[in-house]
Amino acid sequence: MRGEFKVRGGKLVTAEVETDGEVITAAHVFGDFFLEPDDALEDIDAALVGRRVDESASALARAITERLDRRSEPVQLIGFDAEAVAIAVRRALGRASAWDDLTFDVIGPVTLPPILHVALDELLPREVAAGRRPPLLRIWDWDSPLVVIGSYQSVRNEIDPEGAARHGIGVVRRITGGGAMFMEPGNCITYSLVVPASLVEGLSFEQSYAYLDDWVMGALAEIGVRARYVPLNDIASQHGKIGGAAQRRFAEGVVLHHVTMSYDIDAAKMGEVLRIGREKLSDKGTRSAAKRVDPMRSQTGMTRDAIIAAFLDHFRRRYATHDSTYTTAELDAARALVATKFGTREWTERVP
Repeated sequence: MRGEFKVRGGKLVTAEVETDGEVITAAHVFGDFFLEPDDALEDIDAALVGRRVDESASALARAITERLDRRSEPVQLIGFDAEAVAIAVRRALGRASAWDDLTFDVIGPVTLPPILHVALDELLPREVAAGRRPPLLRIWDWDSPLVVIGSYQSVRNEIDPEGAARHGIGVVRRITGGGAMFMEPGNCITYSLVVPASLVEGLSFEQSYAYLDDWVMGALAEIGVRARYVPLNDIASQHGKIGGAAQRRFAEGVVLHHVTMSYDIDAAKMGEVLRIGREKLSDKGTRSAAKRVDPMRSQTGMTRDAIIAAFLDHFRRRYATHDSTYTTAELDAARALVATKFGTREWTERVP
């Protein structure tokens, strides 16, 4: 059985393994990485033999590291590490999945109340977990302004109530952590990705953020934006921050990963609504609140619709996809979640 893992910014690791159904009986690791001394490869292979087929990636990586540490001379793994080998082995054993193993539903922009998108981010991962939907990528679009705060943020600390009331902007709490999203129609680009947890098997939280957004880094490059990932969860260019990501891992074995990128935000208004507006603007490389936060618009010269279309085209070319849309049952269930949870004061102000 064969599995592969490409280290982000590093090299490709391939593992071929044989088993008797319970333990690994033979293992052969190879790739375009570098290793000194070269006979350490035999230790990596030997460390895997005899391991149970259901061992976690962390346990396999630990076995490799312990074996290498017992050598008399130090070993240098260049362009890969023990965790990368472990992930490749888990994929060979069918315990972890790769992008090529999946076919994604792709849902393009559908204009909905923004609070409904927040509810869909809880509903759709459960649909994927239940097998009623395959993994999916969806683009948000919305018809009214809203501030979406992180799951653990304080409403009182984040929101200026007078500024929010003056501009007619409501507040809702989402299920992921991170900071506030200042959302007006047309001012940013937001997408949600729902994948099986097996896709990020063996990756740390920090690694999984960059791994799940690798496709959008490629899409940004195609439209002329030289972007980089800034740990833990920010996407930036030479001109400053473009956007940020957030995640939620469900016990049912799926991961929700979503990203919001600034397209053309009214920075002055944002500064009146968010108490931390000045710090937010500084983080985005904006010196004056009178300016607009527009990294996507100014760096590309493209319309928001054209950027979204380029993103979707890149994703479809890169992975197996099927165009889809929301079902009536999903939208009805999301509206019910708004009524019972996301639209309630108890949820929104659970951290007052």
